[in-house]
Amino acid sequence: MTSRVRHCARLGIVILGIFCIASGIYLFRNWIEMFTRMRGKEMALSPTSRSFEGWKVPPLPLNFDVYLFNWTNPEDFYVGSGKKPRFEQLGPYRFRESSDKVDIGWHNQNYSVSFHKKSWFYFDAEGSNGSLSDIVTTVNTVPHSAARRAADSWMGRAGVNMANQLYGQKVSITKTAEEMLFKGYEHPFISLGKIIRPQDVPYHRIGFQYPRNGSTSFDGDINMFTGADDIAKMGQIYSWNNMTHTGAFEGSCGMVRGSMGEFFPPNLSTNQSVYMYMPKMCRAVPLDYTETVTVHGVTAYKFSGTEHAVDNGTLYPETSCYCVDGKCPPIGVIDIGPCVFNASVYMSFPHFYKGDPRLLEDIEGLHPEREKHEFFMTLEPNAGVPMDVGGGFQANYFMEPVPGVSIYDNVPTVMLPMMWCEERVRVSEEIAADIALVPLIVLLGQIVTGILLAGGLICTCWYPTRQVTHFCQSDPKAKANVLRPLSAFGVSSSAATAPVSQLFRNHNASTAANERVGVRLLDYRRDSGIREESGAAEESSPRERLIDVGAPDVITISR
Repeated sequence: MTSRVRHCARLGIVILGIFCIASGIYLFRNWIEMFTRMRGKEMALSPTSRSFEGWKVPPLPLNFDVYLFNWTNPEDFYVGSGKKPRFEQLGPYRFRESSDKVDIGWHNQNYSVSFHKKSWFYFDAEGSNGSLSDIVTTVNTVPHSAARRAADSWMGRAGVNMANQLYGQKVSITKTAEEMLFKGYEHPFISLGKIIRPQDVPYHRIGFQYPRNGSTSFDGDINMFTGADDIAKMGQIYSWNNMTHTGAFEGSCGMVRGSMGEFFPPNLSTNQSVYMYMPKMCRAVPLDYTETVTVHGVTAYKFSGTEHAVDNGTLYPETSCYCVDGKCPPIGVIDIGPCVFNASVYMSFPHFYKGDPRLLEDIEGLHPEREKHEFFMTLEPNAGVPMDVGGGFQANYFMEPVPGVSIYDNVPTVMLPMMWCEERVRVSEEIAADIALVPLIVLLGQIVTGILLAGGLICTCWYPTRQVTHFCQSDPKAKANVLRPLSAFGVSSSAATAPVSQLFRNHNASTAANERVGVRLLDYRRDSGIREESGAAEESSPRERLIDVGAPDVITISR
């Protein structure tokens, strides 16, 4: 191989190394974004995408569990009784949920899809702790809501008193579990309200889940982004009932935002929160990162409901806009009255988990536990896909006295729990194996990036390192030949070769300006230092010995 070919080969290796380093740096900075874009083209929601069928009809079985609070001592509910309201939890009443997306419409102008959610609920007797015929006593909300509305008018209060006596209304009401839930029950005040103020009475019956079963309007009209233009927006809600701001709360608290629960933004980090939009609460609920867990061998981030989700400005100033008409309830409960026809309904985590201790001090029978009552969403961080979901919310009624209305004249002010429900779903091992491909591909990209950087450094530094090593191991004459060009810049080769830099000839100050100085390059041995020529030691010391300028191992420098 000729020297020209060798030189070209060496140059090619260096150029290859530089290219590998540049490619590695580019991948290091952009690999995750590149993969996200590639995945987005395949996963973006459309009638023909892989994700469409699983989004339209969930592939996993959904269990909807409902717990009812049975009020055991409503007869002692008056100021001065000395007894707290006492509750016992009944359930769970388990229902198998079968849901579907209907009335689907695609909107290419903003890359969104609109739909209604239709769900059927089938009672699962074997998975339940109780039957639908169980007798349950709870707070009688309708007469109290009517009394609150009529509180400012003596005629209104008189009318409510008359209706209470006519229909035998009390502070509590007793029905079966089935009537309390999906079936609902008729109430005389509802029939009366349909005649007096029909605009304030949208239903014919009363029930915690009425008329949800088989309804397409219960969750409202939903419009969310498909992710066709940006995968990070996939599954994020754009409008609810054709509104981008509900008006139920002021400022950012009333904005329609967050996920509907199926998709979340990809590439999540541990220092951010995710949001779920709750149509029946007219708000988005923040879930904060709490821990990293493993689901079927796949690493996932757990985002949970903390005090942030149920605060009213006490701990998080940005949540102060959830206070209604300047009234801020204790931390742990959320006033959703503006979302439910101004009823005195408040939402909380089950058993007032994460709530103000006073909420538990005023009643008996509730015992919050993280393992049972935490609301959480476990997500694979690279794909933003839910892997384990659990928890729910509790509905409460804020009871307060209404002067002038006989049955509410002497009642205490207290938050009364009514019911809570939850959905729990966990991906199967087969689905988890598919989800695991996402972090695996991300890891492979990072490994390739490391290989490119390491290979590039080796190729780039190989030839210069080889030359330096060869120079350090070469004989003194070869070093002298390499260092000789330095004399053109007035640099002594002896100064560049430190082991022999002390052999200069001294001259007195009257020597001519063009004096020539000779330096002998002595043979330098690794094992013994400077090896002097035989007989040189007898002539004189190295500092005083005259050197023959004509010797072959002498470099002559003019100064």
